[in-house]
Amino acid sequence: MPTEQKRNRRPSAADVVDVFVYVVVLNLAAEYLPLVITETFTMSLLTSVLLKAVLEVVVAIKDRIKVRMKASTTAFGKVTSALLLWLTLVGSKFVVLELVAFFFGESVKLGGFWSVTALILVLMLARAGVRRLLAQPVEQQT
Repeated sequence: MPTEQKRNRRPSAADVVDVFVYVVVLNLAAEYLPLVITETFTMSLLTSVLLKAVLEVVVAIKDRIKVRMKASTTAFGKVTSALLLWLTLVGSKFVVLELVAFFFGESVKLGGFWSVTALILVLMLARAGVRRLLAQPVEQQT
């Protein structure tokens, strides 16, 4: 996709659905996990938008690293790529925690590293499940 199109990209229907799924998961987590706190629905909605943005960036970085890893022909290149992938996956949790603290202060808490890791896993699974549920059925050939 050309650079100009990336900057002017409008959210797709899938992006909006993802945010709604994230809101549901985040509010369920806030209801059932004492470490997760969102004081208002508006805060959970804004947090979901932030999570959507961060997770899209992390997935894009992860995908680039995976391409680099597959393209590597040396053991050093593969190990370096694997280390970068690990650092991205672990570091992204800390980035999420810091961004939430920066933007929302005491109004939103996602717990610590393990609770945010579990939350992100559930977010990604719920997103995949809803996308699969809403996907257009493949026309069967007869």
